Amino acid sequence: MQLDDTDRAILTALRADARLSVTDLALQVGVSRTTARARLEALVASGQIRRFTIETETDVEGQVRAITLVELQGKMSRAVIRALHRIPEVTTVFATNGNWDLVAEIRAETLGEFDRALRDIREIPGVLNSESCLLLAPVAG
Repeated sequence: MQLDDTDRAILTALRADARLSVTDLALQVGVSRTTARARLEALVASGQIRRFTIETETDVEGQVRAITLVELQGKMSRAVIRALHRIPEVTTVFATNGNWDLVAEIRAETLGEFDRALRDIREIPGVLNSESCLLLAPVAG
């Protein structure tokens, strides 16, 4: 999907506040409510918007967080990225450089869920190798 200025304005507004109503979104972007709804639906349908989520100031107590480094086999990146995004515990996927091809951020409620997510990642066709690092406590500078 080719994005125009209106689509980019909608994405910018939603990045700042994903809870905007369609009416408020239309007002911010300067389009009609009908146009805002249609554009929003098209952005979701095309995959430009994959999900609506929240970020918190602090981590949820007891939540398991990790970074998983992924090595790909051949030219499988698009298929692997799509498969990673279908795993509920994978919150973000990054392209990277160096020895690893992708970095996936994982958040799980329990170690069992985390273990299942790792197993799901390792079973994706095109994943050659992975290494995970649990995130413990943030450290102040």
